[in-house]
Amino acid sequence: MLPLCSDTGRGETDIAALACLGSTCEGNTRGGAARHHRLGCMTEHNNALSDDADSFNPAASSLAGQVDRAVMDELLSIRSSIDNIDATLVFLLAERFKATQKVGVLKATHKLPAGDPGRESAQIARLRRLAEDAHLDPAFAEKFLNFIISEVIRHHEAIAEDHQISRQQA
Repeated sequence: MLPLCSDTGRGETDIAALACLGSTCEGNTRGGAARHHRLGCMTEHNNALSDDADSFNPAASSLAGQVDRAVMDELLSIRSSIDNIDATLVFLLAERFKATQKVGVLKATHKLPAGDPGRESAQIARLRRLAEDAHLDPAFAEKFLNFIISEVIRHHEAIAEDHQISRQQA
């Protein structure tokens, strides 16, 4: 079972702990006062991994028994690194969505639009440059960011709708 990240005590996750995945999480709720809305809480960690994560077998492969043992060992070693990177990506995305939720609440409170095309264009251009520097396909990086942006906007719209309903009920 992969460990979760640690809370810094300031309502943030220790990114260094994410990178090594070496600590445990007791939740990130700012004293238990996490905001919930109909999309679910994105400001606290789910401190229980799914059954799939618990039963994950890093040595699972349809190649087992078909390739030389040394090749299989090297393959499993490389895959172990990939598994750690994947886990880190998931936790980093969770942190990103916690930050964008705060933006969504701020936008809803001040009746700002869910999307910001100028910001989105600048972010896409920035990510394309970073991708080129990292020798990653810029088109892939753009597609990835566009997907994230569409999810963020969807979340912001839901937050705004929830705020509007709350204001009408008050």
